[in-house]
Amino acid sequence: MVKRRLNLKRVFLVLLLLILIAVTALGGMFFYELSPANKGGETIEYTVESGTMVNEIFADLESKGLIKSALFMKIYNKIAGGLEIKAGTYSLSSSMDATDIYKVLGGEVIDNADTFTLTFKEGGNIRGLINTLEDKTEIKKVDVVTKLSDAAYLDKLIDEYWFLTDDIKNTDLKYSLEGYLFPDTYTFYTNATIEDIFRKMLNTMESKLEPYKRDIESSDYSVHELLTLASIVELESADPNDRKNISGVFTNRLNDGWSLGSCVSTFYAFDINMGDRDLNVSEINDCSGKYNTRCTSYIGLPVGPIGNAGIESIDAALFPNETDYYYFVSDSNMNTHFTRTLTEHENKVEELKNQGLWYEY
Repeated sequence: MVKRRLNLKRVFLVLLLLILIAVTALGGMFFYELSPANKGGETIEYTVESGTMVNEIFADLESKGLIKSALFMKIYNKIAGGLEIKAGTYSLSSSMDATDIYKVLGGEVIDNADTFTLTFKEGGNIRGLINTLEDKTEIKKVDVVTKLSDAAYLDKLIDEYWFLTDDIKNTDLKYSLEGYLFPDTYTFYTNATIEDIFRKMLNTMESKLEPYKRDIESSDYSVHELLTLASIVELESADPNDRKNISGVFTNRLNDGWSLGSCVSTFYAFDINMGDRDLNVSEINDCSGKYNTRCTSYIGLPVGPIGNAGIESIDAALFPNETDYYYFVSDSNMNTHFTRTLTEHENKVEELKNQGLWYEY
C-alpha cells in the first residue's frame, strides 16, 4: 500500500515537472515569437487601408518582416481582448517588439527614449523645421537641403502623391516641399530619416486634402497656387475668424490684377522671423526675388507657399467670402479692420496710430 502511494506520488511529480517544462517552453517560444524580428531594422511608414481585417494585417506584417509570427500575434490579440485598427499610416520598425507594434496599431504612443515628438504649428516654415530637427535628431540642415534639391527624390514623390506636381521643382523656390508638410504633432523614432519624416507629414496632408480633391480640381487654382494663397492667409490672420474675409481681399486683388501687398510674403522673402523686427523700406521695395508681394511691380501669387497652412486656411483659400474689400489691417489687439479703398485704409491706419493701437514689432 505504501509502495503504491509512493508510485502515484512519483507519477504526479513527473507529470507536474513535464507540465512546468511544457509551460516554460511555450512561454519561451511565445516570448521569442513576439520579440523584434530584426533588431537593426529601420523605421518604415506602414499604411492600413480601410476595411482591412486584423488577421490580414498580422499576415502582412509577417510577410514584410516586421513581426516574426502572425500566428503568435493572433494569439496575443486573443489574450489582450482584441484590437481595433483604424485606417491610416503608422511608423513601425522590425526592431520593435511585436507587442509594441500591436500598441501602435491600436493608437497608443510608445513613450520611450527611442522616440521624439515634433510639433509643427500652423504657419510654420521649413526653415524653422530644420532648426527643430537639428535640436532633436542627428539630421542636419545640409541633409534637408540636399534631399529637397534631389530631382529623383522629388520625381518619386510626384508619382506617389496626387497633389504634388512639377511646380515643386521650380528652382526659384526656397524649399521644394514648403507648404506641403501638414502642421500637426508627430511622434517619430530617433533613427527616422528625413524621408521618413517628410513621408509622414505628406501622408497627413494627403488625408486632409482628399475631401477637397474635387473642389480643388474644379477651382481656378492649381494645388500649388491654392497652398500658396492658404499659406499667406494663415500668416495674415490675426483672428482665425477673419480667414475667409482676408482670403476674399486677396482674391479681389488677384482677380483685378493688383499686387497682393502682403507683409508676410516679404518677411519670408528675406528669411526674417515675424516678430523679430519690422521690415525696412529697402526690403519692401526689393523686387529681385519671387516672394516679395509688397513690391508693387510684383503681380499675382508668390512663386510658392511661404509656410504650411492648417486646414482652416486651406478651406478659406478655396472658399473665400465674397466682399468688396481690397484692404485690411490688424491692430495691436489682434482685431482686423477691412476697408474698400486706399483712402479708407489710410484713414484707418491713422486712427489706430492715434488710439495707440498700431501694431509695431
